[in-house]
Amino acid sequence: MSERQTVQFSRIVGQEKAKRIVGKAILNRRVPHAYLFTGIAGVGKTSLGIAIAASLNCRERKGAEACGECSSCRQIMNGHFPELFVIRPEGDVIKIDQIREAQDSMRFAPMAGGHRVIILDQADTMTEEAANAFLKTLEEPPNSNLLILNAVEPANLLPTIVSRCQKVRFAPLAVETIAGYLVNEMGIRRETATVLARLAEGSLGKAIAMAEGDFLERREKWLKRAMEIPSMTATEALEIALELSGEKSTSAAQGSKYEIGGLLDLLGVLAIWYRDLLLLKKEGAETLVVNADLMEELKKFVRKFKLLQLYESLLVLDQAQRDIRMRRNKALVLEKTMLRLRELATRMDTS
Repeated sequence: MSERQTVQFSRIVGQEKAKRIVGKAILNRRVPHAYLFTGIAGVGKTSLGIAIAASLNCRERKGAEACGECSSCRQIMNGHFPELFVIRPEGDVIKIDQIREAQDSMRFAPMAGGHRVIILDQADTMTEEAANAFLKTLEEPPNSNLLILNAVEPANLLPTIVSRCQKVRFAPLAVETIAGYLVNEMGIRRETATVLARLAEGSLGKAIAMAEGDFLERREKWLKRAMEIPSMTATEALEIALELSGEKSTSAAQGSKYEIGGLLDLLGVLAIWYRDLLLLKKEGAETLVVNADLMEELKKFVRKFKLLQLYESLLVLDQAQRDIRMRRNKALVLEKTMLRLRELATRMDTS
């Protein structure tokens, strides 16, 4: 790992309830053999798993808090602790070979500390083979081994896996919390930080990745295209779909696991744009508008739509995001989406 890890609960932003749950278990020596951490990406699930590993192996622990200075803490902080494994998808999935490698490491008692901790990041991407192999470990967990599964969509896990884990929910972070971190820790201007925090939809990790990359510039390009939709011909809509389908994700920073700027982010930006339009059309509170830096453009653009058109446009974008997550042909998904958005934007609606 190229970046230093957080090893203390107090250094994790937000998630006070989750920290209390695991901290109490550590103090009472009642840590389960497996946790299932659920919530959107970028809210601290992996960070808390690493902090648990530090706490369980710290030589100078104070309460449930790791000291951050002993040899075990320093090794974990620098990503070199031999009894901490973080398994992430290879490509789009966690494969059976990765699970087997983890199982091999669990055959022997931990040597470097009191507990071995294995974190499955994006556990809901395990293949069927990998999930079935992992289930066997959960059914007969070795002593002194803690398994932590992180999942955005726990429904994608085998029910038998879910039932054998203690579940801890991670809530999306407040806009103010994310913006404050961007201002205080990264030196970003308050106005820009607030826009990024709103666009991140509760994910600090995503906000940091957007801040470190060229996301705001790409967002401006995408929204310019959105504002052209009502005046497009069908042929132009197809050309735009072809152009946008070539958008590639880019790593926001070296060592970052977040890739920002791809097709799902594009569709998310468009969905937030239409959500803002719907809010203004219904005369909702302007303080809830995400694209607050584009308020003037939003107010001009909203006059082109009826309420029903905006509702249906949001449904179209929601379906497109679902289709992309199901790995359907992205060019066809975008063509269908852009044509439908154009149709809705140009339709004379009497609602």
